[in-house]
This record gives sequence, C-alpha cells and structure tokens, in this order.
Amino acid sequence: MKNFRVPDMTCSGCIRAITNAVKDADPTAVVAADLDTQLVHIDSALAADVLTAALRDAGFTPEPA
Repeated sequence: MKNFRVPDMTCSGCIRAITNAVKDADPTAVVAADLDTQLVHIDSALAADVLTAALRDAGFTPEPA
C-alpha cells in the first residue's frame, strides 16, 4: 500500500480524477481517498514513483505520507 498526501485534493471531482489517473496506470489498483485528511491510499504493484508521476500528470502535487 502506497500512501500520499494530496493537499490540492479539494472535492469529489478531484477524487475521481485521482482514481482515474491511478486506474489508467494500473487497472487493478485499489484507491481509497479521504477528502478531510487529503490522504490517498493506493494498493498497486506499481512503484511509488510511477504512481506519483501519474498523479502529477493529472495535475496534483502528491507527497509521500
């Protein structure tokens, strides 16, 4: 499980965009996002740097959590 803090995740649309970006990179990934804490938990076989790049490409600024 990879955990990220995404400070610019502010709405349910952001959660959808993050989920879609991760699923585009790894269709088997499981994504759980908490808007209140701005934490995203990703269960994926992909490396954290690949997931970070996918989130950045979607317009977000993820930080390791």
